[in-house]
Amino acid sequence: MLLVLGAFAVVPLLLPWLVARIGARAFYVAAILPIAGFVYAAVLTPRVLAGDIPFETYAWIPQLGIDLSMRMDTLSWLMTLIVTGVGALVMVYCRWYFRGKKENLGQFAAVLLAFAGAMYGLVLTDDLVVLVMFWEVTSVLSYLLIGYYNKRAASRRAALQALLVTTLGGLVMLIGVVLLVVDAGTSSVSTILVEAPSGAIVDAALVMILVGALSKSAIFPFHFWLPGAMAAPTPVSAYLHAAAMVKAGIYLIARLAPVFAIAPTWRPIVVGLGVFTMLLGGLQALRETDLKRVLAFGTVSQLGLLTVVLGYGTRDAALAGLALLLSHALFKSALFLVVGVIDRQLSTRDLTELSGVGRQAPVMTAFSIVAVASMIGIIPTIGFVAKEGALAALLHEALGGAVWGIVALVGIALGSVLTAGYGIRFLWGAFSTKREPNGDRMPDTEWPDPPIGFLVAPIVLSGLTVVAGAAAPWLDKAFAPYADQAPVSTPGVAAPSSPAHLALWHGLEPALWISLATIVIGVVVFWATRGWRPAKRMLPFTAAEAYNGALRGVARLSVVTTSLTQRGSLPVYVGTIFVVFVAAEATALLASDDWQAKLDAYQTPTQLLVAPVMIAAGLIAIRARKRYTGVVLVSVTGLGMVLLFATSGAPDLALTQILVETVTLVAFALVLRRIPSRLGEHNASVWPVARAVLGAAVGITMALVAIVATGARVEKPISDAFPELAYELGHGRNVVNVALVDLRGWDTMGELSVLILAATGVASLVFVTHRADTLSRAISSLPTGATRARRPLVETSDGLRQRGDERGSGRMAWLVGGQRVRPENRSIMLEVIVRILFHTIIIVSLYLLFAGHNLPGGGFAGGLVAGMALVMRYVAGGRYELGAAAPTDAGRLLGTGMTIAVACAIVPVFFGDQPLTSYFWEFDDVPLLGHVEFVTSTLFDIGVYLVVIGLVLDVLRSLGAEVDRQAQEAREQQGVTVP
Repeated sequence: MLLVLGAFAVVPLLLPWLVARIGARAFYVAAILPIAGFVYAAVLTPRVLAGDIPFETYAWIPQLGIDLSMRMDTLSWLMTLIVTGVGALVMVYCRWYFRGKKENLGQFAAVLLAFAGAMYGLVLTDDLVVLVMFWEVTSVLSYLLIGYYNKRAASRRAALQALLVTTLGGLVMLIGVVLLVVDAGTSSVSTILVEAPSGAIVDAALVMILVGALSKSAIFPFHFWLPGAMAAPTPVSAYLHAAAMVKAGIYLIARLAPVFAIAPTWRPIVVGLGVFTMLLGGLQALRETDLKRVLAFGTVSQLGLLTVVLGYGTRDAALAGLALLLSHALFKSALFLVVGVIDRQLSTRDLTELSGVGRQAPVMTAFSIVAVASMIGIIPTIGFVAKEGALAALLHEALGGAVWGIVALVGIALGSVLTAGYGIRFLWGAFSTKREPNGDRMPDTEWPDPPIGFLVAPIVLSGLTVVAGAAAPWLDKAFAPYADQAPVSTPGVAAPSSPAHLALWHGLEPALWISLATIVIGVVVFWATRGWRPAKRMLPFTAAEAYNGALRGVARLSVVTTSLTQRGSLPVYVGTIFVVFVAAEATALLASDDWQAKLDAYQTPTQLLVAPVMIAAGLIAIRARKRYTGVVLVSVTGLGMVLLFATSGAPDLALTQILVETVTLVAFALVLRRIPSRLGEHNASVWPVARAVLGAAVGITMALVAIVATGARVEKPISDAFPELAYELGHGRNVVNVALVDLRGWDTMGELSVLILAATGVASLVFVTHRADTLSRAISSLPTGATRARRPLVETSDGLRQRGDERGSGRMAWLVGGQRVRPENRSIMLEVIVRILFHTIIIVSLYLLFAGHNLPGGGFAGGLVAGMALVMRYVAGGRYELGAAAPTDAGRLLGTGMTIAVACAIVPVFFGDQPLTSYFWEFDDVPLLGHVEFVTSTLFDIGVYLVVIGLVLDVLRSLGAEVDRQAQEAREQQGVTVP
């Protein structure tokens, strides 16, 4: 089972490549994996029926007791067969549904197969925390599937609505799961069900878990997202919204009901909301004219039925509930696929526009009738078996005086009437010959016969409803182990004289007459409502309107909150942060009555020389009136830190600090081009005294924190062991670098994420249209010779010309992009220097990268040096020269670097080691190289190197090149000619 789950995680990654080469036929390949999962579950059937529960586990997070455990009992076995079996048929169906389509098809195939894998893990996992993880994965993947037609506003809205509703329910469920796990002391589902904890905390946890389950299964008041999700392609509706995703909530209810249905909060929620949902969905299905929406609201109604029967929590109801679960998966997915065939062939699903299709498509019509018969509950389908079993179980409870048994029985009887009504309405709307309002016969809709492969999936699913009905005695034995976990009846109700069993015929029992009555009344309801055109709403407002109103309320609240807190004043923001800092830290300092400090006047004579300069630069910066002057003075303090690091035995920190200061100074210079040069030019500084007081308070507080921190340590620091650990574990002599890429690699992973977020945030604020690399492509617009020859220009009778260039130029072509810079901004000396030094600096950066494991350097320092080389190219040749120097997107460098770093963390896990474990190889007498040592943490360092280069490139392209472009556009709009 774990192996199949792993395959579901890997195979979808290959599908986009496969779809690009063989098109929709790749769905045949995708179907192989669900088929393998189905076959494996079928092979395990004898063990499951014998009570020998297959169980596999892998200790995932042992510190928290969380395992990747897979357990196939009766309920999981049935759900696995549904998820994999229906999934395989839907994959085959997709080959025909998407024939001729290519747009985003590879992504769709990958996401659909990944969703099948997430559902496979969800129904088999025995760990409640892992179940929540799979739960949320299905929500995200369903969002992508529902929004497949992402160019349609309706699809985007429906996808977002489904994501928000199910994720909100999932978050509530997560809280309930945490409460239940903490109270039970274990996250094992099977252990929790055996121990059956109770109490107020458990009751609260169950309510929260039910919120998640009801939201996932579209039970009122969360039902509205499911009809909206019909904007998805029909295969998605058939799989997610009939057989898989919406069954997740039903599965969770079925899993907990045998033990927790007697909880005081359980049945009022499950039975009450289930009955209401069944009636609401059935009434709405009778009002719809779109075949897919008829089935959508019918699904809402049927989910209400499943919630009531499987959630009621008695033995006979549980037995009937499993049969109903299987029945619904078969007939509803078959009907959705039939609608897909109709829509694909006729480009319409409006039942008022269809007429005479049944006579032209007899095979599809016949199997649709079988599927609807199972939905209504007509013999010999499995739907009849399940419906009669559910009515018999609830009738016994109702006659025994169980209040919720009475509610459930009456609700299911009324819901069954509506089910019969909209089931017949579906057949009438899709296949019958209709008449015009004036009584004339409507012309038959011309029906092009679909490929036979298009009908295989709905025919198989529909036919299985009859096969399952005939196999009812065998299903009774298969489902009995699950049903036997539940009590035979509600406390206070006498037990049945004999246990119920699934069969096609029980004789003329009361449940049979109730079932027949619902069908007859349902026919009458259909006949009375077939031409019904009711008002658009039955209530003053709908659940969807309440959802939209809630979103608008959140948006308005956010606007009010933002307008109060985000005033557009940077001094206010910084001042608020400083006030909170002083208040919090001062309170902590004053609350302590035991201050200790270990201070030295100085450690090296250099500190006596550097510290006064840093202090003086800071004081002068306060009085600076020009922004650039202030930036330079602030940088003096940073350069002072370089000297302090260098003289304190930290060459790595000194190297990194000077590079960071340089890059920061460049970034400031780029930003300062777009704001006034003098401070207070637009908005004069206010409250200087208050600012001075606050600044002094921050400085004093920080100084006190530093003083107290010197004496706060009471244990030997772990860093004392870093030199030995760096050499023995990391196989390197540079303690700083080894700590970054090995000993504390997780910290570096977090820092890389912050760098990527920072680069993305800066670029998002600056770029107006897109972040694609257009600069390198713009080089092709230069004169032909300019991209090849860079020799000095020679003087001819026609003036200065570059070799290979037919147009005159007054400068040398030392840099390609230099020719796009305005003449007054060019510097031939700078171009020559950059041309000579660029490649040398890149080589130095690579040296720092690979030498950093044993010598000063590393990926961060090397990346900054390479970034400085790009800065030089930009400063000398402008934005087009930057495009020539780095002809790739910064995002690719950032993504590649992060991928390499993540791979270094994940790959060791597959070899049974801890994440970020490094491996060391040593080779002697290598030709030309001699003795060679290699440690895999170097690959992590390469990822750091690429991320840092990507960060610098993103800053240069956003704050530099994009600002240049916007300035050029502004000049052109003002009529200024730009060379």
